[in-house]
This record gives sequence, structure tokens and C-alpha cells, in this order.
Amino acid sequence: MPLTPGTRAGTLGRMSIFITCPVESVPRATAFTTALGWTLNAELSGDQVSCFAIAPDQYVMLGSREMYASVGGVESLIGGPDTPSKVTVSFDLGSREAVDDLVERAGAAGGRSGDTDDYPFMYQRQFDDPDGYHWSPFWMKPDADATE
Repeated sequence: MPLTPGTRAGTLGRMSIFITCPVESVPRATAFTTALGWTLNAELSGDQVSCFAIAPDQYVMLGSREMYASVGGVESLIGGPDTPSKVTVSFDLGSREAVDDLVERAGAAGGRSGDTDDYPFMYQRQFDDPDGYHWSPFWMKPDADATE
């Protein structure tokens, strides 16, 4: 069912999301993502790909560059650690401390910390993983006015 003006996404039923990222080394990417505290889904993982549950029905798939290129003929689209990320993966966490903790774990596991933004309505930090993907965890401040 296509979305049309006035159609709510909720009418599509339950939906899972899988973010697939080509990586230089599946074992290194798996170790990094495990250090973030996310849960490996062994049923969807193997030698060429690791699947992590980051929230209910939300997954990050870390696949070898060869595996990624073999799906859909996207060989020319695969970047590397020195290529700027074409997407930012943003997600909310339950507290400012949870955001800080995740970014600190990312740094300790070999990631590169980026900017910190402390808006009246939201606290946000950035990090890049060893494969160059840009992550942006944030915390929405309760009872804050987003127009400030």
C-alpha cells in the first residue's frame, strides 16, 4: 500500500528496519559494535555479515564489502573509512548520560568522537565508527520547547 497524503505509516502494519553497512573487516566491526553494548543476532549473522539488534525491530547489518557488492549490483557505491558517510544514523536514548556513555564506549573501541550539541530541547553527540559511518545519538529533554 503506497503512502499518499493523509495516509499514516501506522496503517502499513508492523515494520522492521535493517540498516546495511559495508565494512572492511566484519570481525573488527563486530567487536566495535559489541563494545557499544548492542546485541548480536546470531541467527542472522555469519562469516560475511553480523546483525545487531539496536532496538525492537531495528537492526544494523555489517556486511563484508564483497557481500554488500553482490547484493543488487552496487559495486560503485561502496565507500571506505576515508569517504564521508552519505547518511547519519540518529536515534534517541533515554538520558543525557546514556548518550555520553555510548559515545565514550565508541571512542574507547576505536571510533572518533565528533561534535556535541546542547540545545534547549535536545542533547546530541556524534561519532564515526572505524568504517567511517556517522552516528548521532540524542536525548530529547522532557518538557522542553523545541521552538526555543
